[in-house]
Amino acid sequence: MKSRKSLPVTANTVSRRGEGPHPIDIHVGARLRLRRTLLGLSQEKLGEAVGITFQQLQKYERGANRISASRLYHLAQVLDVPVGFFFEDMPIGQPAAEGARVVQLPTETDEFESMAKRETLELVRAYYRIGDPNVRRRAFELIKALGGERDDED
Repeated sequence: MKSRKSLPVTANTVSRRGEGPHPIDIHVGARLRLRRTLLGLSQEKLGEAVGITFQQLQKYERGANRISASRLYHLAQVLDVPVGFFFEDMPIGQPAAEGARVVQLPTETDEFESMAKRETLELVRAYYRIGDPNVRRRAFELIKALGGERDDED
């Protein structure tokens, strides 16, 4: 019987088989963290809303633990996003299942990265603190106009 050399393993970074978190689980966790942060929710508040501890939510956000389909659906409802939100901007080159056809769609990496900037997060939080829906809509229109976007819908 051959003996195996064991490598040092840090907690929560490597799965039981030793391969570490899957890149898709890490991406989904990052999207979960992004949306939670944009809404100004703490891990504790979101955890309470879906019936898990903030420690479990931390593991989801790091990709250390996989999120089940039913839990992902519930998180999407609480965070007011479609389930597909968690898979948007998936980096190209993710391993596909054997025999699966891969369709490569253009990503919006720059937009994703800008959403994670502190300035953007503060702006979104301030926007959602505006209580009057009419004032909020007008502020939105002002920001779009300042950014050079025309509002042709009216």
